[in-house]
Amino acid sequence: MIIVMEPNASEEAIARVEAKIRENGLDVHISRGTERTLIGAVGDERKLEPKVFEILPGVERSLHILKPYKLVAREWHHASTTINIGGNIIGGNEVQVIAGPCSVETNEQMRAAAVAVGEAGACLMRGGAFKPRTSPYSFQGKGVEGLSMLKNAAAPLGLPIVTELMDVRMLDTFLEHNVDVIQIGARNMQNFDLLKEVGRVDVPVILKRGLSATINEWLMAAEYIAAGGNHKIIFCERGIRTFETAYRNVLDITAIPVLKRETHLPIIVDPSHAGGKAWMVPALSYAAVAAGADGLLIEVHPSPLDAWCDADQALSPKEFSVLMKTLSGICATVGRSLPQPQKIEIAHSA
Repeated sequence: MIIVMEPNASEEAIARVEAKIRENGLDVHISRGTERTLIGAVGDERKLEPKVFEILPGVERSLHILKPYKLVAREWHHASTTINIGGNIIGGNEVQVIAGPCSVETNEQMRAAAVAVGEAGACLMRGGAFKPRTSPYSFQGKGVEGLSMLKNAAAPLGLPIVTELMDVRMLDTFLEHNVDVIQIGARNMQNFDLLKEVGRVDVPVILKRGLSATINEWLMAAEYIAAGGNHKIIFCERGIRTFETAYRNVLDITAIPVLKRETHLPIIVDPSHAGGKAWMVPALSYAAVAAGADGLLIEVHPSPLDAWCDADQALSPKEFSVLMKTLSGICATVGRSLPQPQKIEIAHSA
Protein backbone atom coordinates (compact mmCIF):
# COMPACT_ATOMS: atom_id res chain seq x y z
CA MET A 1 0.00 0.00 0.00
CA ILE A 2 1.10 3.56 -0.74
CA ILE A 3 -0.02 6.45 1.44
CA VAL A 4 0.45 9.79 -0.33
CA MET A 5 0.89 12.65 2.12
CA GLU A 6 -0.21 16.21 1.40
CA PRO A 7 2.62 18.57 0.35
CA ASN A 8 2.49 20.43 3.68
CA ALA A 9 2.04 17.34 5.88
CA SER A 10 3.75 17.72 9.25
CA GLU A 11 6.25 15.31 10.76
CA GLU A 12 3.63 14.52 13.38
CA ALA A 13 1.16 13.49 10.68
CA ILE A 14 3.80 11.30 9.02
CA ALA A 15 4.66 9.68 12.33
CA ARG A 16 0.99 8.97 13.00
CA VAL A 17 0.65 7.12 9.68
CA GLU A 18 3.84 5.16 10.35
CA ALA A 19 2.58 4.11 13.78
CA LYS A 20 -0.73 2.98 12.29
CA ILE A 21 1.06 0.74 9.79
CA ARG A 22 3.30 -0.79 12.43
CA GLU A 23 0.29 -1.48 14.65
CA ASN A 24 -0.81 -3.95 11.97
CA GLY A 25 2.53 -5.76 11.95
CA LEU A 26 3.91 -4.28 8.72
CA ASP A 27 7.19 -2.50 8.07
CA VAL A 28 7.36 1.05 6.77
CA HIS A 29 9.33 2.67 3.96
CA ILE A 30 9.28 6.48 3.76
CA SER A 31 10.26 8.23 0.53
CA ARG A 32 10.70 11.98 0.94
CA GLY A 33 10.52 13.65 -2.46
CA THR A 34 10.89 17.35 -3.23
CA GLU A 35 7.11 17.83 -3.49
CA ARG A 36 5.55 15.28 -1.16
CA THR A 37 6.26 12.33 1.09
CA LEU A 38 5.19 8.81 0.14
CA ILE A 39 4.81 6.14 2.82
CA GLY A 40 4.89 2.51 1.81
CA ALA A 41 3.48 -0.33 3.88
CA VAL A 42 5.76 -3.33 3.41
CA GLY A 43 4.35 -6.79 4.07
CA ASP A 44 0.90 -8.37 3.81
CA GLU A 45 -0.97 -5.19 2.99
CA ARG A 46 -4.31 -7.05 2.82
CA LYS A 47 -4.53 -6.29 6.52
CA LEU A 48 -4.85 -2.58 5.72
CA GLU A 49 -7.82 -0.63 4.37
CA PRO A 50 -7.15 2.63 2.49
CA LYS A 51 -10.07 4.40 4.20
CA VAL A 52 -8.42 3.90 7.60
CA PHE A 53 -5.57 6.19 6.50
CA GLU A 54 -7.52 8.67 4.41
CA ILE A 55 -9.25 10.05 7.50
CA LEU A 56 -5.90 10.83 9.16
CA PRO A 57 -4.61 14.44 9.11
CA GLY A 58 -2.12 15.17 6.33
CA VAL A 59 -3.08 12.19 4.14
CA GLU A 60 -3.94 13.01 0.53
CA ARG A 61 -4.90 9.48 -0.50
CA SER A 62 -3.99 5.84 0.01
CA LEU A 63 -4.29 2.83 -2.25
CA HIS A 64 -3.17 -0.74 -2.76
CA ILE A 65 -0.46 -1.24 -5.38
CA LEU A 66 -0.32 -4.75 -6.81
CA LYS A 67 2.86 -4.28 -8.84
CA PRO A 68 6.23 -5.17 -7.27
CA TYR A 69 7.35 -1.65 -8.22
CA LYS A 70 5.28 0.80 -6.20
CA LEU A 71 6.51 4.37 -6.51
CA VAL A 72 7.13 4.29 -10.26
CA ALA A 73 3.84 2.53 -11.05
CA ARG A 74 1.08 4.36 -12.89
CA GLU A 75 -1.42 2.71 -10.53
CA TRP A 76 -1.07 5.45 -7.93
CA HIS A 77 -0.09 8.31 -10.27
CA HIS A 78 -2.37 8.23 -13.31
CA ALA A 79 -1.14 11.54 -14.75
CA SER A 80 2.17 11.40 -16.63
CA THR A 81 5.03 12.97 -14.72
CA THR A 82 6.97 15.80 -16.34
CA ILE A 83 10.53 16.71 -15.41
CA ASN A 84 11.80 20.28 -15.74
CA ILE A 85 15.48 20.53 -16.62
CA GLY A 86 16.54 24.14 -17.00
CA GLY A 87 13.17 25.11 -18.45
CA ASN A 88 13.03 22.08 -20.76
CA ILE A 89 10.08 19.84 -19.95
CA ILE A 90 10.59 16.12 -20.54
CA GLY A 91 7.36 14.17 -20.58
CA GLY A 92 5.18 16.99 -21.91
CA ASN A 93 3.94 17.72 -25.40
CA GLU A 94 7.36 18.73 -26.71
CA VAL A 95 9.76 15.99 -27.74
CA GLN A 96 13.11 16.99 -26.28
CA VAL A 97 16.38 16.07 -27.95
CA ILE A 98 19.63 15.59 -26.02
CA ALA A 99 22.67 15.62 -28.28
CA GLY A 100 26.45 15.77 -28.25
CA PRO A 101 29.53 13.60 -28.66
CA CYS A 102 30.02 10.18 -27.14
CA SER A 103 33.09 11.37 -25.28
CA VAL A 104 34.60 14.67 -24.24
CA GLU A 105 37.87 15.02 -26.14
CA THR A 106 39.09 18.63 -26.48
CA ASN A 107 37.83 22.11 -25.67
CA GLU A 108 37.62 22.93 -29.37
CA GLN A 109 35.62 19.79 -30.11
CA MET A 110 33.17 20.49 -27.30
CA ARG A 111 32.64 24.14 -28.24
CA ALA A 112 31.94 23.18 -31.85
CA ALA A 113 29.59 20.40 -30.75
CA ALA A 114 27.68 22.75 -28.44
CA VAL A 115 27.07 25.25 -31.24
CA ALA A 116 26.00 22.50 -33.65
CA VAL A 117 23.46 20.86 -31.35
CA GLY A 118 22.19 24.14 -29.94
CA GLU A 119 21.53 25.72 -33.34
CA ALA A 120 19.72 22.60 -34.55
CA GLY A 121 17.32 22.69 -31.60
CA ALA A 122 18.69 20.26 -28.99
CA CYS A 123 17.50 21.09 -25.48
CA LEU A 124 20.39 19.54 -23.54
CA MET A 125 23.96 18.56 -24.33
CA ARG A 126 25.43 15.14 -23.68
CA GLY A 127 29.07 14.16 -23.37
CA GLY A 128 30.93 11.34 -21.66
CA ALA A 129 33.64 12.33 -19.22
CA PHE A 130 33.90 8.80 -17.81
CA LYS A 131 33.56 6.06 -20.42
CA PRO A 132 32.68 2.41 -19.75
CA ARG A 133 34.52 0.53 -22.51
CA THR A 134 34.53 -3.15 -23.36
CA SER A 135 38.31 -3.15 -23.72
CA PRO A 136 40.52 -1.87 -20.88
CA TYR A 137 42.86 -0.49 -23.55
CA SER A 138 40.25 1.78 -25.16
CA PHE A 139 39.92 5.48 -24.34
CA GLN A 140 38.32 5.73 -20.88
CA GLY A 141 37.40 9.42 -20.92
CA LYS A 142 38.90 12.64 -19.60
CA GLY A 143 37.45 12.20 -16.12
CA VAL A 144 37.02 15.27 -13.93
CA GLU A 145 38.72 17.45 -16.53
CA GLY A 146 36.07 16.27 -18.98
CA LEU A 147 33.27 17.42 -16.68
CA SER A 148 34.69 20.93 -16.69
CA MET A 149 35.14 20.90 -20.47
CA LEU A 150 31.54 19.78 -20.98
CA LYS A 151 30.14 22.38 -18.61
CA ASN A 152 32.26 25.18 -20.05
CA ALA A 153 31.14 24.38 -23.60
CA ALA A 154 27.44 24.08 -22.80
CA ALA A 155 26.95 26.88 -20.27
CA PRO A 156 27.43 29.89 -22.61
CA LEU A 157 24.69 28.49 -24.85
CA GLY A 158 22.32 27.80 -21.96
CA LEU A 159 22.39 24.04 -22.51
CA PRO A 160 21.99 21.83 -19.41
CA ILE A 161 24.40 18.88 -19.44
CA VAL A 162 23.90 15.11 -19.29
CA THR A 163 26.79 12.81 -18.42
CA GLU A 164 27.26 9.29 -17.15
CA LEU A 165 28.09 8.43 -13.53
CA MET A 166 29.91 5.10 -13.20
CA ASP A 167 31.30 5.18 -9.67
CA VAL A 168 29.39 6.16 -6.55
CA ARG A 169 32.58 7.75 -5.22
CA MET A 170 32.32 10.39 -7.95
CA LEU A 171 28.80 11.54 -7.05
CA ASP A 172 29.98 14.47 -4.92
CA THR A 173 32.25 15.58 -7.76
CA PHE A 174 29.28 15.53 -10.16
CA LEU A 175 27.31 17.68 -7.73
CA GLU A 176 30.23 20.10 -7.34
CA HIS A 177 30.34 20.51 -11.13
CA ASN A 178 26.58 21.15 -11.21
CA VAL A 179 25.78 18.27 -13.54
CA ASP A 180 22.17 18.86 -14.57
CA VAL A 181 21.24 15.24 -15.36
CA ILE A 182 23.02 12.11 -14.15
CA GLN A 183 22.99 9.21 -16.58
CA ILE A 184 23.13 5.65 -15.31
CA GLY A 185 24.43 3.52 -18.17
CA ALA A 186 23.22 0.12 -19.33
CA ARG A 187 26.06 -1.71 -17.57
CA ASN A 188 25.13 -0.10 -14.25
CA MET A 189 21.35 -0.47 -14.43
CA GLN A 190 21.47 -3.01 -11.60
CA ASN A 191 24.33 -1.45 -9.66
CA PHE A 192 22.05 -1.14 -6.65
CA ASP A 193 24.47 0.77 -4.43
CA LEU A 194 24.82 3.39 -7.17
CA LEU A 195 21.04 3.55 -7.65
CA LYS A 196 20.51 4.07 -3.93
CA GLU A 197 22.96 6.97 -3.84
CA VAL A 198 21.48 8.84 -6.82
CA GLY A 199 18.13 8.27 -5.15
CA ARG A 200 19.27 10.54 -2.33
CA VAL A 201 20.03 13.59 -4.47
CA ASP A 202 17.70 16.12 -6.08
CA VAL A 203 19.09 15.71 -9.61
CA PRO A 204 17.22 14.17 -12.56
CA VAL A 205 18.44 10.70 -13.53
CA ILE A 206 18.38 9.04 -16.94
CA LEU A 207 18.23 5.30 -16.36
CA LYS A 208 19.31 3.29 -19.39
CA ARG A 209 17.99 -0.20 -19.91
CA GLY A 210 20.46 -2.99 -19.28
CA LEU A 211 21.83 -5.00 -22.19
CA SER A 212 19.54 -7.97 -21.46
CA ALA A 213 17.16 -6.51 -18.88
CA THR A 214 13.47 -7.30 -18.83
CA ILE A 215 10.93 -4.49 -18.48
CA ASN A 216 10.22 -5.63 -14.92
CA GLU A 217 13.92 -5.53 -13.98
CA TRP A 218 14.22 -2.06 -15.49
CA LEU A 219 11.21 -0.79 -13.53
CA MET A 220 12.54 -2.31 -10.32
CA ALA A 221 15.88 -0.56 -10.89
CA ALA A 222 13.99 2.74 -11.13
CA GLU A 223 12.17 1.81 -7.92
CA TYR A 224 15.53 1.78 -6.11
CA ILE A 225 16.05 5.42 -7.12
CA ALA A 226 12.51 6.47 -6.26
CA ALA A 227 12.68 4.70 -2.89
CA GLY A 228 15.52 7.02 -1.93
CA GLY A 229 13.32 10.06 -2.52
CA ASN A 230 14.41 11.05 -6.02
CA HIS A 231 11.37 10.79 -8.29
CA LYS A 232 12.95 12.65 -11.22
CA ILE A 233 13.62 9.53 -13.27
CA ILE A 234 13.74 9.27 -17.07
CA PHE A 235 13.84 5.82 -18.67
CA CYS A 236 16.06 5.41 -21.72
CA GLU A 237 15.62 2.54 -24.16
CA ARG A 238 18.96 1.99 -25.94
CA GLY A 239 18.50 -1.40 -27.54
CA ILE A 240 18.86 -4.87 -26.07
CA ARG A 241 21.16 -7.77 -26.88
CA THR A 242 19.72 -10.62 -28.96
CA PHE A 243 21.03 -13.21 -31.40
CA GLU A 244 21.11 -10.64 -34.23
CA THR A 245 24.53 -9.42 -35.42
CA ALA A 246 23.55 -7.15 -38.32
CA TYR A 247 23.45 -4.15 -36.01
CA ARG A 248 24.77 -3.21 -32.60
CA ASN A 249 21.58 -3.74 -30.56
CA VAL A 250 17.88 -4.35 -31.16
CA LEU A 251 15.85 -1.22 -30.49
CA ASP A 252 12.81 -2.42 -28.54
CA ILE A 253 10.12 -0.07 -29.82
CA THR A 254 7.53 -2.17 -27.95
CA ALA A 255 9.08 -1.00 -24.67
CA ILE A 256 7.77 2.53 -25.25
CA PRO A 257 4.01 1.81 -25.14
CA VAL A 258 4.53 -0.82 -22.44
CA LEU A 259 6.32 1.66 -20.18
CA LYS A 260 3.72 4.32 -20.94
CA ARG A 261 1.15 1.88 -19.57
CA GLU A 262 3.16 0.70 -16.57
CA THR A 263 4.75 3.90 -15.28
CA HIS A 264 3.97 7.60 -15.01
CA LEU A 265 7.62 8.52 -15.68
CA PRO A 266 8.88 9.72 -19.08
CA ILE A 267 10.82 7.59 -21.55
CA ILE A 268 13.39 8.62 -24.12
CA VAL A 269 15.24 6.58 -26.76
CA ASP A 270 18.92 6.36 -27.73
CA PRO A 271 18.91 5.48 -31.46
CA SER A 272 22.69 5.87 -31.71
CA HIS A 273 23.55 2.96 -29.44
CA ALA A 274 20.66 0.89 -30.74
CA GLY A 275 21.75 0.78 -34.36
CA GLY A 276 25.44 1.47 -33.91
CA LYS A 277 25.61 3.12 -37.34
CA ALA A 278 24.94 6.77 -38.17
CA TRP A 279 22.79 5.92 -41.20
CA MET A 280 20.33 4.05 -38.97
CA VAL A 281 19.81 6.92 -36.53
CA PRO A 282 17.18 8.89 -38.51
CA ALA A 283 14.89 5.91 -39.13
CA LEU A 284 15.11 4.74 -35.52
CA SER A 285 14.46 8.29 -34.29
CA TYR A 286 11.32 8.58 -36.43
CA ALA A 287 10.05 5.23 -35.16
CA ALA A 288 10.70 6.18 -31.53
CA VAL A 289 8.79 9.45 -31.78
CA ALA A 290 5.92 7.79 -33.64
CA ALA A 291 5.70 5.17 -30.87
CA GLY A 292 5.40 7.86 -28.17
CA ALA A 293 8.92 8.54 -26.92
CA ASP A 294 9.27 11.77 -24.92
CA GLY A 295 12.76 12.49 -26.22
CA LEU A 296 15.87 11.27 -28.00
CA LEU A 297 19.50 10.90 -26.94
CA ILE A 298 21.64 11.31 -30.06
CA GLU A 299 25.38 11.29 -30.63
CA VAL A 300 26.66 14.26 -32.64
CA HIS A 301 30.34 15.01 -33.31
CA PRO A 302 31.85 17.99 -35.18
CA SER A 303 33.96 15.52 -37.20
CA PRO A 304 32.71 11.93 -36.77
CA LEU A 305 35.67 10.44 -38.63
CA ASP A 306 37.96 11.86 -35.94
CA ALA A 307 35.86 10.78 -32.94
CA TRP A 308 37.79 8.97 -30.22
CA CYS A 309 34.77 6.82 -29.32
CA ASP A 310 31.88 5.26 -31.30
CA ALA A 311 32.75 7.10 -34.52
CA ASP A 312 30.47 4.88 -36.62
CA GLN A 313 27.28 6.00 -34.90
CA ALA A 314 27.91 9.75 -34.56
CA LEU A 315 26.05 12.20 -36.80
CA SER A 316 27.79 15.21 -38.30
CA PRO A 317 26.32 18.66 -37.51
CA LYS A 318 24.78 18.82 -40.99
CA GLU A 319 23.21 15.36 -40.65
CA PHE A 320 21.83 16.27 -37.23
CA SER A 321 20.33 19.51 -38.55
CA VAL A 322 18.57 17.63 -41.37
CA LEU A 323 17.30 15.04 -38.89
CA MET A 324 15.84 17.72 -36.61
CA LYS A 325 13.96 19.35 -39.48
CA THR A 326 12.40 16.04 -40.51
CA LEU A 327 11.60 15.16 -36.89
CA SER A 328 9.55 18.32 -36.63
CA GLY A 329 7.17 16.92 -39.24
CA ILE A 330 7.01 13.52 -37.55
CA CYS A 331 6.16 15.18 -34.24
CA ALA A 332 3.37 17.22 -35.82
CA THR A 333 1.88 14.06 -37.30
CA VAL A 334 1.47 12.52 -33.84
CA GLY A 335 0.25 15.74 -32.22
CA ARG A 336 3.51 16.77 -30.62
CA SER A 337 6.22 19.31 -31.38
CA LEU A 338 9.94 20.04 -31.21
CA PRO A 339 11.29 23.14 -29.46
CA GLN A 340 12.10 25.89 -31.95
CA PRO A 341 15.85 26.13 -32.68
CA GLN A 342 17.52 29.38 -31.77
CA LYS A 343 20.34 31.20 -33.47
CA ILE A 344 23.43 30.89 -31.31
CA GLU A 345 25.50 34.02 -30.87
CA ILE A 346 29.13 33.33 -30.00
CA ALA A 347 31.18 36.13 -28.52
CA HIS A 348 34.71 36.29 -29.89
CA SER A 349 37.50 37.70 -27.75
CA ALA A 350 39.57 40.52 -29.24
